[in-house]
Amino acid sequence: MKNKLLFILGFTVLVFQNEHCFKRHSSGNIQVWTTSADGQNLLSQASLVFVSAADNRLPILQIDTTQHYQAIEGFGYTMTGGSAKLLVQMGAAERTALLRQFFGTDSTAIGVSYLRISIGASDLDAEVFSYDDLPAGQTDTDLSKFSIAKDEASLIPVLKEVLAINPNMKFMGSPWSPPSWMKNNGSSMGGNLNPAYYSVYAQYFVKYIQAYKAHGISIDAVTIQNEPHHGGNNPSMVMSSAQQAAFIKTSLGPAFRAAGISTKIIVWDHNCDEPNYPIEVLSDPAAKEYVQGSAFHLYAGDEAALSAVHDTHPDKALYFTEQWTGKNGDFGGDLMWHIRHVIIGTMRNWSQVALEWNLANDPNFGPHTPGGCTECRGAVTIDGNAVTKNVSYYIIGQASKFVTPGSVRLGSNIPNEMWNVAFRRPDGKTVLIVLNEASAPQSFNIQLGRRYIKASLQGKTVGTFVW
Repeated sequence: MKNKLLFILGFTVLVFQNEHCFKRHSSGNIQVWTTSADGQNLLSQASLVFVSAADNRLPILQIDTTQHYQAIEGFGYTMTGGSAKLLVQMGAAERTALLRQFFGTDSTAIGVSYLRISIGASDLDAEVFSYDDLPAGQTDTDLSKFSIAKDEASLIPVLKEVLAINPNMKFMGSPWSPPSWMKNNGSSMGGNLNPAYYSVYAQYFVKYIQAYKAHGISIDAVTIQNEPHHGGNNPSMVMSSAQQAAFIKTSLGPAFRAAGISTKIIVWDHNCDEPNYPIEVLSDPAAKEYVQGSAFHLYAGDEAALSAVHDTHPDKALYFTEQWTGKNGDFGGDLMWHIRHVIIGTMRNWSQVALEWNLANDPNFGPHTPGGCTECRGAVTIDGNAVTKNVSYYIIGQASKFVTPGSVRLGSNIPNEMWNVAFRRPDGKTVLIVLNEASAPQSFNIQLGRRYIKASLQGKTVGTFVW
């Protein structure tokens, strides 16, 4: 039997030239984009064709279109204050070109569709601040000194440019800390929200959403507190599940309702090792009434925790909102781990969103607050007008470029540990993301109904198939 073996980019196409083997199917073709751990392929594109039957020598990755799971809201990053500061310091033309690569929908862009932003400073701002900072001992219960002026310097102008590129961009706001005077320790680090200020802090959220709306920026969702079990960051705050439930049901939920605010309220926003936290909040009927979902990070635990929450409260949404890549990380190792767990793993466990951490850093891994992260590697490194794309650009790009908002996850099996997740897009196209973590190439069939695709991903390569 005469066979032709074609090596194209990060995968192998097998075309058999014998009448007893599998012939090409004439009805359409399949586009494939690959990124490899060695960096030789970075969202590299090629084409495959359908074949008339499966190769029985190879495992079958079967997509089940009768199984419909969650609808997808988007993929993206946190646009930290530090990221925005670096962007506004670029030349206008250079900044626009970079933003179009992130947020555009043409062939040169990765189509990011969801951004998380901090309410006040995160630890990747150049300084610690809230929207109502006061000298020690003072309070402002009517929030007369509330101001988002610090966001108006960099973050809001950048977000407006993003919206000009993609008017459908969704934004999630997350606070690292309320104003220090609202806390029982009077500090930007740690401590708890003083119950005496629950109603004031609820109005703080209301004013934040309204202030952004005045700039033409709609906040789709807010989490109550970034990493509520980690009080050692600067800024940060500790909040138990009981405290979070009490704040929502007595103050935040009623305040949103009274102000006519439709912004979603999302709980937890911390690691996968504590699924009981969001379950406990959602098990309080008075709090659950106002909550739309739960958010997770993956610095501890396993993404299966999302399914545990879903199984207990299937009427509530799930979000994956943060995972970093670091200064000492390896491109290939980070690519393999994040594709498997952040992209494929969270999607297979009901998440509607998958976000990497910071969008940009400078060559010294700044800006950051005193005590903030000194090793967080952004999707890009910005040095003046020079831009270097890092691994999380490609981690997110392998999904965001192809899985558009409104896509629905389909069922699929996992043959030979070929980790994968499948989607049906609003335009009717199918998207399949497949990861080969092994060092050797792996050949497999893809089956969708009576249609078959035959391909072999090279070792340590992720491929996104679209047809």
